[in-house]
Amino acid sequence: MEVRRNKSKRRKVEVDIEKEILRVKERLIEREREREREREREREREGESDRERQRKRKREKRCFVKHSV
Repeated sequence: MEVRRNKSKRRKVEVDIEKEILRVKERLIEREREREREREREREREGESDRERQRKRKREKRCFVKHSV
C-alpha cells in the first residue's frame, strides 16, 4: 500500500500498487486490441493480400520494439 495525495479532493488516498499496475496493463492491452481491430477494418476496406498484411505487421513489430527500448 502507498499513500498518495488525491489532487482533486485534497485528501490522502491509499493506493494498492499491484492493483494499479494491473489496471494500467489492462488499459494498454485494450488499446492494442482496439488498434488491431482498426487495422482489420482498414484492411477489409483496402482489400490487401495476406502477404502485404504480414509484411506490414512485421514492420510494425520491428518499429515498436526499437522505440520501446
